[in-house]
Amino acid sequence: MNKTFAATAILVALGLTACSDAPESQGANQAANPVQASPATEPSAASGALTQTQLQQLGDTLAVTYRVVTNIPDDSCKKDLAEGRCFVAEIDFVPGMDLASRDWAIYFSQMRPVQSVQSDEFTISHVKGDLYRIAPTAAFTGFSKGVKKTLRFRGELWQLSETDAMPNYYLVAEPLAPVLIASTQVGQDPETKLEVRPYVEGYTDRVKQYRRTETDKLQPADAAKLFVNNQAVSEDVALATNAIIPTPQNVQVHGADKAVSLAAGIKVDYQTLDPKLLTPDQVAAALARLARLGVAENDQGLTVKLQHSVGNGGSYRLDIKAGEINITAADAAGFSYALASLASLVDVKDLRVNAMTIEDSPRYPFRGMHIDVARNFHSKAFVLDLLDQMAAYKLNKLHLHMADDEGWRLEIDGLPELTDIGSQRCHDLEENTCLLPQLGSGPYADASVNGFYTKQDYIDIVKYADARQIQVIPSMDMPGHSRAAIKSMEARYRKLIAEGKVAEAKTYLLSDADDKTVYSSVQYYNDNTLNVCMESTYQFVDKVIDEIAKLHQTAGQPLTRYHIGADETAGAWKQSPQCLSFVENNDKGVKSIDELGAYFIERISNQLASKGIEAAGWSDGMSHVRPENMPAKVQSNIWDVIAHKGHSRANQQVNLGWEVVLSNPEVLYFDFPYEADPKEHGYYWASRATNSHKVFSFMPDNLAANAEQWTDIQHQPFEADDRLKLDEAGNKVSGPREEGKVFSGLQGQLWSETIRSDDTAEYMIFPRLLMLAERAWHQAAWEVPYQYQGAVYHQGSGFFTPAMREAQAKDWQQLANTLGHKEFIKLDKAGIDYRVPTVGAEIRDGKLFANIAYPGLKLEYRSLNGPWQAYQAGLAVTAPIEIRAIAADGIRRGRSLIVN
Repeated sequence: MNKTFAATAILVALGLTACSDAPESQGANQAANPVQASPATEPSAASGALTQTQLQQLGDTLAVTYRVVTNIPDDSCKKDLAEGRCFVAEIDFVPGMDLASRDWAIYFSQMRPVQSVQSDEFTISHVKGDLYRIAPTAAFTGFSKGVKKTLRFRGELWQLSETDAMPNYYLVAEPLAPVLIASTQVGQDPETKLEVRPYVEGYTDRVKQYRRTETDKLQPADAAKLFVNNQAVSEDVALATNAIIPTPQNVQVHGADKAVSLAAGIKVDYQTLDPKLLTPDQVAAALARLARLGVAENDQGLTVKLQHSVGNGGSYRLDIKAGEINITAADAAGFSYALASLASLVDVKDLRVNAMTIEDSPRYPFRGMHIDVARNFHSKAFVLDLLDQMAAYKLNKLHLHMADDEGWRLEIDGLPELTDIGSQRCHDLEENTCLLPQLGSGPYADASVNGFYTKQDYIDIVKYADARQIQVIPSMDMPGHSRAAIKSMEARYRKLIAEGKVAEAKTYLLSDADDKTVYSSVQYYNDNTLNVCMESTYQFVDKVIDEIAKLHQTAGQPLTRYHIGADETAGAWKQSPQCLSFVENNDKGVKSIDELGAYFIERISNQLASKGIEAAGWSDGMSHVRPENMPAKVQSNIWDVIAHKGHSRANQQVNLGWEVVLSNPEVLYFDFPYEADPKEHGYYWASRATNSHKVFSFMPDNLAANAEQWTDIQHQPFEADDRLKLDEAGNKVSGPREEGKVFSGLQGQLWSETIRSDDTAEYMIFPRLLMLAERAWHQAAWEVPYQYQGAVYHQGSGFFTPAMREAQAKDWQQLANTLGHKEFIKLDKAGIDYRVPTVGAEIRDGKLFANIAYPGLKLEYRSLNGPWQAYQAGLAVTAPIEIRAIAADGIRRGRSLIVN
């Protein structure tokens, strides 16, 4: 997930921030924002002559345009911030009415801190997190209908994506009700279902606007660049015929004439099974997917016999013959995976498959997907749809991130404030009824990005997952990233104090009111860290875990693993009287304030172990603990960037005997852009181009070896040194994995700061999830073996041989054809809004030539603003033209590109 502020500072010095679910930032313990701070309890502005009608009219008619002018720093960049990096942006205001009043303000989300304002008529002040306030100055001459006013400002670091410009600016004129500025709302393109931001001006200068630094060699993924990239794949529908995603261990095809028809459906024979070992309910989900593809259960269908065998969990044998299908497996997962493989073989156009025998078992025991519903909420229906697709591709862990600074998303018995207040953001600066607006959530509590799961919702999710052999791992991040919980419990405290219930009010309090520590998290909060010296904090954590465990018990899947987060604790507690006293008087071995974070993780991990629950956390926080104080079984998610020695942290933690799950951001963060294009959604602090091919190409067992095939965020080659390193005293600092120590698995991540809707979430996850499943299940022959003696890897080191590269290209050729010809239509049938890829194209001698990453999808083109026409190679055209791809079902369209 996210790094500690020390690591943040190091990576920023290298030109890369150290946060995963945060914008690129200077580091957690920075000084207060140089722009004037505005406290959450700022005085109300007098409404003067403004009426609610006037304020509403201004909100309805004020046209706002946001543009990035340049990302090239100049002498005005404040050299003490962000290594001298800054951008310049402008906001245009064109009113649809005359307004002389100065008694109003505009609140908006700004992802990068504002350094300075270049305007006589406006000020910008920081409220909290990413919430800022624009106010007119005494020099403001009023709004005149149709006359533009421009606010120019500098911000820290970069803005390289249109999604950096958060939506839902709103007007405030106390005591009037706040009014949303209509022009700053997001929309949805009806043909692509992509979110659009009409208030954002497009990027037109790839040097000034899209170049990250002077050494940035990354080229935007325009049609010409994609045309070159896509030439590595050619259309061959035959490659898809016997292909299964994820690739099985061993396949023997007995005939190439598709002799086995499933058109009449299947009849499942359970007679030889012990009902204590498998019930029909346990494979019902896999059978339902087959039915959705056209292969339903039917008494006249082809017999499918299920038989038990001895083997590892999830392993199976699938024997397809003309007269029957036999499946043997050791457990319900194995039987379900065999049926999933049968579904993967099916071509929905003819429902026929070849006779073959498949013997298969998973590469890793942990094959997971993480979903952040805390920053922006995602519906229960979305989660259930995701679970269906995870099961279809043999993933078995759902890491559900349900609490963070911006939201608490699960109903907890006895603590209604967590959802009454912590699940919604609105314009309440004192936060008595909701949290402050963040991430462009706007002023209203009923916004779609707000919400929570009821207890029954969560029980339903866990039941649904369990029926698909998927474990749900809940996560409420702590002790950092906990602002939603902190503010909810402070509201609870105020309410109970007012009722005279002093002892009860203190029971679950998470903050020390006398703490004068000045700090800033990487998301620019100064109040988002639990006070780990207060016993009420541990009572709160204990209460939450016990209540979640009850929900799991009711759902029939006991809570056996809980993810505590443990990342990005932002230097809190240093001036907390409670902590100063604790450090001075404790008998827990804590000798300084700096050890409190580790103490909290150790204590909570053991608190969980006493309940029979395994602790999990992100690698940065876990790196600070004293391993001897941790339980025997611990999971750590490695979110370190390989180009910045991320392999060293993974090796160090797996050598402790921990279960290490790889979550490396440059390949496994699905909230990053697919391609280098400012119109693509997502953050980009570790990668600006993570397409499905990159996920497919991952060599997880040898992290350092990926330096032979990848570049860093600026498209520069890098070196990964995996040799033993000692300090001056001869102590081991880092080194290779110990013989026999292996990683436990892979996890894809979707952080939701820029992911506002379920449609957008699906766009970001799919089809990358299929390649996550491929690498988590199947070890490719072309992967560079791990060298336990240590080695140095770079683009010239030669361990990734030409033969391996050729084998990798051959495998991708098959998978790309399988996606385009066979798998995308299955996602369409399931209602999944996967990313339809952008198209490569060029015009040669007046003729249009185009290609696509996934052969099988149809293309269409048009002259600018003309009618769309079906593409055929070599058509005569007049530049410029637009070109785009069509989803497999012929309905949705991909984003178009211009070809000159």
